[in-house]
Amino acid sequence: MKILLIIPAYNEEASILDTIEAIKNFKLENKQLLNSYTLDYIVINDGSTDKTGQLLKNHDITSVHLIQNLGIGGAVQTGYKYAFEYGYDIAVQFDGDGQHDINSLFKIVQPIIDNKADFCIGSRFIDVTSSGFQTTSMRRVGIKIISMLIRLVTKEKIYDVTSGYRAANKNIIRMFCSRYPVEYPEPETIVHLIKNKVRVKEVPVNMKERMGGKSSIHSFKSIKYMLEVGGAILIAAFMKEGK
Repeated sequence: MKILLIIPAYNEEASILDTIEAIKNFKLENKQLLNSYTLDYIVINDGSTDKTGQLLKNHDITSVHLIQNLGIGGAVQTGYKYAFEYGYDIAVQFDGDGQHDINSLFKIVQPIIDNKADFCIGSRFIDVTSSGFQTTSMRRVGIKIISMLIRLVTKEKIYDVTSGYRAANKNIIRMFCSRYPVEYPEPETIVHLIKNKVRVKEVPVNMKERMGGKSSIHSFKSIKYMLEVGGAILIAAFMKEGK
């Protein structure tokens, strides 16, 4: 079983080395549990303008350096294409800002290993005691609104609709290589997968405050942003299955 952590990074000089160090420590501490797995990682440097790229090169960290900023969707899809090319069984999106807790990795991949899910979302909200960080009250309101809209078009309740801590099996890796949203990938992909009858599961994970940099998610205070996300969800809901 080959597992790949896809780590998109845009201007994460303040946190990327600590993120990689946490992964390395996790592998050492869980060496016996990981005996039957191969756990690798790839950093997708999304055209960073700070020292992120130089730090990755100086520390010989496995990475892909995009010549321009593609945004979170383009960076993550690059990771999925890498996972497909090198035959990984599971790909896990893992933020480079230190927000995702590597110790929750087993929770997010186990449903896929057990063949109980094709795609698994790490959630802060289905068990609030499981996560040390719940994000701001304004952002939680925005997430609830998006969650309600997704439920309206899919009949499925997903709580943490903007979570970037997500795991995909081989079939989903192949699907995302062909199509992956650029602007609002988390809610859009959830709708697309559910409409295509993919087994989507949500599990509680721990998340922390980001160690540095800025979030790729725009302000939930913006009416324009919420309208754009809502429009993207509706478009995804009415796209033909498999497209």
